[in-house]
Amino acid sequence: MILQRNLSVSTRGRGTYDITAEIARLVRDSGLHTGLCHCFLQHTSASLILCENADPSVRRDLESFLRRLVPDGDPLFEHTDEGPDDMPAHLRSILTKTDLTLPISDGRLALGTWQGVYLYEHRTQSHGRRILLTLMGE
Repeated sequence: MILQRNLSVSTRGRGTYDITAEIARLVRDSGLHTGLCHCFLQHTSASLILCENADPSVRRDLESFLRRLVPDGDPLFEHTDEGPDDMPAHLRSILTKTDLTLPISDGRLALGTWQGVYLYEHRTQSHGRRILLTLMGE
């Protein structure tokens, strides 16, 4: 069986947003016992990450690293149509990922003990983000 579901996430600007529970609920409600959940973010200035969920300093350190690697307002960037965070947001999205494939086992999202799924907003302003979930299995 193949099902598709949409997930909408409102962000308040740059940062990580835990979407594990919403995805787990959609998997549980799908009725699938075994399979895969493919998550695809339909945007080019945010990403999806599978990350440590117990210690928020991991995500803060990730942000510190990306801030150093791809600084806002770098004069190197030509593409600044939507402000100094525009091209850095696109680069951050490319360096991370816009999709994840997660296992479904025994009717549940089969994540490890310390794993969580996060939408990582790379723009400094709030945005509405859409994620298309494709659930496949039996």
